[in-house]
Amino acid sequence: MDTPAAATAAVKPAVYGASDRPPRGDYSRGGAVHADYTCPQDWASYTPADHDTYKRLYERQAAQLPGLACDAFIKALPSLGVKDRIPRFEEINERLHRATGWEIVAVPGLIPELPFFTLLANRKFPVTDWIRKPEEFNYIVEPDVFHDLFGHVPMLFDPTFADYVQRYGEGGIKAHELGAGEKLARLYWYTVEFGLIRQPDGLRAYGAGILSSVGELQHAVRSDEPHRLPLDLLRTMRTRYKIDTYQANYFVIESFAQLFELTAPDFTPLYRALEVEPDIPAGVCCRVNPARPESAPFGAAPPRPPRPAKPRSYRARDSACRCPRTSPLVGGRIWLPQSAQRSLHADIRATELSGRRAARDQPRAVPVSDPHVR
Repeated sequence: MDTPAAATAAVKPAVYGASDRPPRGDYSRGGAVHADYTCPQDWASYTPADHDTYKRLYERQAAQLPGLACDAFIKALPSLGVKDRIPRFEEINERLHRATGWEIVAVPGLIPELPFFTLLANRKFPVTDWIRKPEEFNYIVEPDVFHDLFGHVPMLFDPTFADYVQRYGEGGIKAHELGAGEKLARLYWYTVEFGLIRQPDGLRAYGAGILSSVGELQHAVRSDEPHRLPLDLLRTMRTRYKIDTYQANYFVIESFAQLFELTAPDFTPLYRALEVEPDIPAGVCCRVNPARPESAPFGAAPPRPPRPAKPRSYRARDSACRCPRTSPLVGGRIWLPQSAQRSLHADIRATELSGRRAARDQPRAVPVSDPHVR
């Protein structure tokens, strides 16, 4: 494994978004933080209360996983090792490096995007080494050691997903040079942090922000409230996200191989397209507000006059939104195909036309008393 960069006392904490709180974590540590923001774990500094917090978080979250977490995550979770205390990073690294060539490195907290991308490109995953206080047991703003270890590290044991994260880091370095880091960060948010995957037995979570949250795990996979859309790169990188509530949008993949292949092309043309396309506010799905044209999804047709509702298997329960949220089919959820990664709206229109043709070609028995028969 590589030797970390030389230690320096000059590193500064990273700040993302707006907050009245100073960044969490000790970024000085007497010069023990290196130029790439990595540092020793300092495992001896954890108190019995810290270990107990980790143990209780692990037990609570592990009990929620069946039927909600993806198979790859459940299979790899035991590779974290001990459950009754905060693991030593070097113990995990012995197993992780053998599995996929990755290693985890300690960091004092949130780090700037370029050091973050660089670590990922070198198959090093930064893990915050401090843990939340007991009063933060149910919610914490910044990622702590439980979120990073429990939520992120098991997925790095999956070879295809691990390769995707490395490729993302390599692309992130280029995006930083092109000034597109913020747009690419949204792809990380909606995949690595809050991604969903469709397995043969149903929808499951693979994103760390979902898997490490007792409330969002149920919300993301089973609730009728959020929008769930097929993963489309342009749509995803245009979509803003929320950091202080459950997500309003989730993007669904069919496999980790699909996720890996999506990131193979050069993103430069995509960044050019994003320069002229407006952002989509968090929570906007198919609705287009004439007073706010920026709310229109990419590729959406102009607003049409409302039409009488017709029974269709893919219609959402909210008549104002035609995205496939819920359905009486397949355990309450149905998903439209992602042909050549075209927009969701093109898929809906194609499905609609197909249904009309099928209905037109089939004889239909109509009661004589039906007033619409002419």
